[in-house]
Amino acid sequence: MNSPVLQLRDVRRIYGKGEQALEILRGINLELHAGEMVALLGPSGSGKSTLLHAAGLLDPPTSGEVLILGQNTENLNDIMRTRLRSQTVGFVYQFHHLLPEFSAAENIILPQLLAGHSRAAAQQRAQQLLHMVGLSERVHHRPAELSGGEAQRVAIARALANQPKLLLADEPTGNLDEMTAENIFQLLLSLARAEGVAMLIVTHNQTLAARMDRTVTMHNGLLQ
Repeated sequence: MNSPVLQLRDVRRIYGKGEQALEILRGINLELHAGEMVALLGPSGSGKSTLLHAAGLLDPPTSGEVLILGQNTENLNDIMRTRLRSQTVGFVYQFHHLLPEFSAAENIILPQLLAGHSRAAAQQRAQQLLHMVGLSERVHHRPAELSGGEAQRVAIARALANQPKLLLADEPTGNLDEMTAENIFQLLLSLARAEGVAMLIVTHNQTLAARMDRTVTMHNGLLQ
């Protein structure tokens, strides 16, 4: 088997100091491989979102190691972390967080421009991704003109804009009806298989979780 896309080694995250210190992650060990979909379960407040932020280089752990494609990120400065994140990691949130003043295509173009791609290449990639997620007719629509499911599909396309090897999703179907949630799941599944993207997906949907490659459960800051 190839080297893991993501490795977490004894990752801990502590907020505050002294008697006020709160340990959210208490020694997380996890590996994700290319094309693998892993469901992350656990009650609210158990540390799932904190784990995603650490895995995606948004919030450095207090201790422990985060490796992406075999690269230890512990000693990277902010600029290097940002570059690695933009090149290898995509995020999808429960509430799509699209920029309301921009069209669907522009929301996908922007992260590519920030990563150094040309506007022409970014536009072409945006059109390809919108076609992939079934929204070719919504290129110029702004988020307010999209349904919840359509906006979430744009958010997935945006997360894939820079061809990441790792996709982190925080309850991407939690705000959707059952049929739309199924469509989103099928889209993610097809992308994992066709593109070889490793995916860690926070969900409370036990039915969807059971259909992923495996599940891990967060409880009191630990994975079980």
